[in-house]
Amino acid sequence: MNKLAANALSMTLAAAAPALGEEDKKRFASAPVTIDDVQAVSPALAKYTQAVVLGDLWKRSGLSLRDRSVVTIAALIARNQTVDMPFHFNLALDNGVTPAELSEIITHLAFYSGWANATGAVAVARQVFAARGIGADQIPEASPTPLPLDEATDTARAQGVEQNVGSVSRGVLDYTNGVLFKDLWLRPGLAPRDRSLITVTALIASGQVAQITYHLNRAMNAGLSQDEASEVLAHLTFYAGWPNVMSAVPVVKDVFEKRQS
Repeated sequence: MNKLAANALSMTLAAAAPALGEEDKKRFASAPVTIDDVQAVSPALAKYTQAVVLGDLWKRSGLSLRDRSVVTIAALIARNQTVDMPFHFNLALDNGVTPAELSEIITHLAFYSGWANATGAVAVARQVFAARGIGADQIPEASPTPLPLDEATDTARAQGVEQNVGSVSRGVLDYTNGVLFKDLWLRPGLAPRDRSLITVTALIASGQVAQITYHLNRAMNAGLSQDEASEVLAHLTFYAGWPNVMSAVPVVKDVFEKRQS
């Protein structure tokens, strides 16, 4: 039986090793937990892992495998769940996420989930990159040429931040209107749609519903479809838990309804 990472999905995917490539099988062989271990502790968890997560969730058509990997690794980083990162970082790279995009996801989520969560992900990604022979030429430079700024849209956004935050914390205002939106969000290493997608994912995974409206609208303006956004919720029930997703549902529903009206 293949050895697997501790996460239920990791174990499920490994249990279906005949459908995976030889490199996947090699990765599983050095992981510490087997599906037999799970079966010995919780036969029900083993059943749900194999029948539901692998057998259904990852096969649903609402999101590409690449997007499912993007959402999964964003949720893991947001929740600082480093045990499952080696498997899912490798899977993401196999599913079409580039090393540059993985690097940018980690950088972006430092701002939305905290520096310690990002540095935890760095420790894992460094090992994954080394094992796959990924060098400095495949990751983004520190200060690339930024994407163009939509001045009118950004002015309106900055005015809203000024009204909400200016009288409370000048530091938050300055960093938000400076480094966050006029530097981080303009980095070209992630497509605007994907940058918004990981932000929405991190908000849901962390139970932070207050900013979902702004960022989900931004994601959909950048090309995320309503069907894809709906499927993100379904995917995150297994990676962030039902309570976080159910807390987000009313906010997402309101966004959908207002965009249709």
